[in-house]
Amino acid sequence: MSYKIKFDKFFSYSFSLDCVIFGYIDGKINVLLIKRAMEPYMEEWAIPGDLVYPDENLQNAADRILTELTQLKGVELHQGQTFGDPERHPQGRVITNAYFALVKAKEVKAEADSWAEEVRWVPIREVPQLAFDHNKILDSTFNLLQQKLQREPVCFDMLPEKFTLNEMQQIYEYAFGTKMDKANFRKKIKPMPIVNLQEKQQNVKHRPANLFKFDPEKYQTIVEKENFLFRM
Repeated sequence: MSYKIKFDKFFSYSFSLDCVIFGYIDGKINVLLIKRAMEPYMEEWAIPGDLVYPDENLQNAADRILTELTQLKGVELHQGQTFGDPERHPQGRVITNAYFALVKAKEVKAEADSWAEEVRWVPIREVPQLAFDHNKILDSTFNLLQQKLQREPVCFDMLPEKFTLNEMQQIYEYAFGTKMDKANFRKKIKPMPIVNLQEKQQNVKHRPANLFKFDPEKYQTIVEKENFLFRM
């Protein structure tokens, strides 16, 4: 029995990438959003994203799209979940893949470019209704971040190089929507190679706290030699 494939049906899809960028600002985990300056969903907020060119590999496309829309360069993007609802894009079938990154928000400068009218950091729990299915994409990627926070020291990718233990605790409290006992939190992170710099915060209205620094090389040594497994 012969089986005829209508190849035109299989080569009429588009593929896009959406870049979910997380950063820590003033006690909250934020996501970087753009205001669209083109249809569909003109003037609405969205995750930075665009179509992949036919001759582009995915990693290069993710880097290009993020830079074109936000002017952020050199951001380490990681592949996340794929979203393929046939109705997710009003102009036709567009399958998209979420890429995500953790950045030190106060050390990078995002600026609107290309067809992005504006860029803005927005706390995760205050994100409005977004274009397309971007709330679903954000929720899925934030869930992935929560999983990583429980088993990997990724919080340091969002913290400044010199940070307070309170800032570190705030990331976990905001991520999981709960208050943590200070003593218990510090007991949990005690195995982590966090170095007390013997320095104090500067120019703060409250009592200055001690500043710390994460030692990634020592952490890797601990993981390899002692089979250390981080659990929060």
